[in-house]
Amino acid sequence: MSIGGAGGTKGGIGKFFIGMAMMIGGVYLFLDAVHVTHHLHPGYALFSFGAFRLTTGMTLIPMLFGVGMIFYNARNPLGWVLTAATLVMLLFGILSTPQLRIRSISAFALLMILARVAGGLGLFLHSLTH
Repeated sequence: MSIGGAGGTKGGIGKFFIGMAMMIGGVYLFLDAVHVTHHLHPGYALFSFGAFRLTTGMTLIPMLFGVGMIFYNARNPLGWVLTAATLVMLLFGILSTPQLRIRSISAFALLMILARVAGGLGLFLHSLTH
């Protein structure tokens, strides 16, 4: 029984790992250049139902009642439901409102990052097919 190369082919293990490292490095550098922001404040419309807008401040009101119910009687399921539903809505609102922007980098740096990803992908795939 002989041990083959990457993916059971005759391809080189070295090409496999070099390609993988290039891809991971390129994707890391690209994602490092991305700046994530969001505009979540108490007056921000978290959800809209026609003309009705549910803001983040309005979402916190049921949470206050839920937390109050939990402190008054921890076995009250309505308090737990209100608190959990509010936290889920806030989490959904935070995850659905990010804005992605690429920071200012030179064209050369961007081309080198993309070349690293593409070259790594080429070496990686070549090691699996030969």
